[in-house]
Amino acid sequence: IRRSITNLTFSDHFKRPNSKAPVFDVITRPGTVSSTRYVPDSIAKPSYATSGIVVGVPKEMEAKSAEQIARMRDSCRLAKLIVNRVSKCIKAGVTTDELDKFAHSLCIEHNAYPSPLNYRWFPKSVCTSVNNVACHGIPDDRPLRDGDIISIDVSVFYNGYHGDCAETHVVGGSVDDRGKALVHTAEECLNRAIQVCGPGQPLREIGRVISIVADQAGFTVVPAFCGHGIGSYFHGPPDIFHFENEEEGEMFEGLVFTIEPVISEGSPEITILDDGWTAVTTDQSRTAQFEHTVHICSEGVEVLTVL
Repeated sequence: IRRSITNLTFSDHFKRPNSKAPVFDVITRPGTVSSTRYVPDSIAKPSYATSGIVVGVPKEMEAKSAEQIARMRDSCRLAKLIVNRVSKCIKAGVTTDELDKFAHSLCIEHNAYPSPLNYRWFPKSVCTSVNNVACHGIPDDRPLRDGDIISIDVSVFYNGYHGDCAETHVVGGSVDDRGKALVHTAEECLNRAIQVCGPGQPLREIGRVISIVADQAGFTVVPAFCGHGIGSYFHGPPDIFHFENEEEGEMFEGLVFTIEPVISEGSPEITILDDGWTAVTTDQSRTAQFEHTVHICSEGVEVLTVL
């Protein structure tokens, strides 16, 4: 079972980078993580909700039926609604644990289960990745600061299906120009990747386009994290690589997957902290991530995580 680091002083958690500019907090250790939030028995739960063990994942890519797609539209719209609501609360002084609490309450209010909760023993209901945390940051008691960059990843299990999306936001008005460019580029990588999706398109085209966009802007793709198939299962085939690759496989009608590139302003390499989840860049550079769940259809591609 994965554990969280607790009982550390505030000064132990964070330090300033050595470079003169930009100045931002580098996350070196997780903060204190609150107890697991309660989900009422009346809410339908995925198979791992109690055990943390994932079952029922298909071995091959699958085409969803019209009914399945309709249900996924509902779950994906709800995920987008929640990420929009939570994003409005992002400001200096707010802790990521408070963001998690609000997201959790919105899930319960809409009779949905927060997909990350106890998935392979992840302890919270959303992922919040700040500054040099590339992915899978665990919400904790650290207050956000003016100048931070934060990615929030919201996933819900609703009506038997998962919906998954993520956004990155700047905190306050003191984020430097390169930080703003990083966030813009990460979103552009996602948007350009979606544009090349459609029946018969190679899956590897997604990674090729993302790599070009990131490189032209002077940033790098973090290859450790990929998109994934999604449905009644949280993660399944295909793996969607966000870097240039030679993987085989084509998109087909009814295929549903996420695209979620993590873009770094420096090194693409990451290391995992002692909590078993928090992934930080090895050179302490900042990252940004955007994510949508998409459906390959006869018209090309449908973004499901929209309102």
